Amino acid sequence: SSGASPPTPFCPPSHKVLRDSDTSPGNMDIDLLNPCAKEERSKHKLKRMIQSPNSFFMDVKCPGCLQITTVYSHAQTVVLCGNCNQMLCQPTGGLARLTEGCSFRKK
Repeated sequence: SSGASPPTPFCPPSHKVLRDSDTSPGNMDIDLLNPCAKEERSKHKLKRMIQSPNSFFMDVKCPGCLQITTVYSHAQTVVLCGNCNQMLCQPTGGLARLTEGCSFRKK
């Protein structure tokens, strides 16, 4: 109970060369039950072992008046601060781009 996080599994290179001894029916190139977190994150949201969305809501702090506003990560419109009317984020093709100076945290 020291509070240390469990060790992350080693992520083997995906371009590993197979030898004749590796291709026997009992040996697999990858561990299907414990996929690498890095590889899971890069997969399509429907191809992950457990499907999960790429989008999220976040609390954005206005750099001018320090008011917190909830913003969708893939917002398709410009989001303005309710207090001082400063632009908090602007839309792009995917993730919304936060204005410089804005800080955020995922909800």
